[in-house]
Amino acid sequence: MTSGVKRVDIAIDTEGWASSKNHAIRRMPSPNQDRRPEGVTPSLLVIHNISLPPGEFGSGAIEALFTNTLACDAHPCYAALRGLCVSAHFLIARDGALVQFVACGARAWHAGASSFEGRERCNDFSIGIELEGDDTSAFERPQYATLVSLTDALTTRYPIESVAGHSDIAPGRKSDPGPHFDWHIYLSKIRSGVRAPYLAPR
Repeated sequence: MTSGVKRVDIAIDTEGWASSKNHAIRRMPSPNQDRRPEGVTPSLLVIHNISLPPGEFGSGAIEALFTNTLACDAHPCYAALRGLCVSAHFLIARDGALVQFVACGARAWHAGASSFEGRERCNDFSIGIELEGDDTSAFERPQYATLVSLTDALTTRYPIESVAGHSDIAPGRKSDPGPHFDWHIYLSKIRSGVRAPYLAPR
């Protein structure tokens, strides 16, 4: 990853769906969502990583997991996922393509048991962004480009104050986005002044 991150055109509509004139965005609504608490708007971005099977990319299994269509007999590691109902608002593939599963105005089920600066239940007030990847591989430049542009779009639409990794809001339970996610490059490229309170030391 170098500093040459080119932004793409992304906008968020009033219902919380992303669109773009020049970038690939797929909409795959997930059943794994519900309403946010009354009066709560997103103020936190949570960055994750995910790969299915672990360490493999481009299988389509992430999309299947988030839409409850994963064939759990297709791979030995999927057995533990049987009956699991999870989702995120967004997935950014290795080539930078963007998939949206849940409108940002709704609550996706991505954070699990979590706390941010003493505030529990991060799903209530956060937007979850999954990067296709794992803790052992560098992320791709197109992924950063999409993430930066998506962050700018989200902070334009919502009062986003902070960004954190899954590992920050669920320490000891989660490790993503992992040691290969370049926080400094990401934060230096976004236009807004969102805080990353858990960044240092990293």
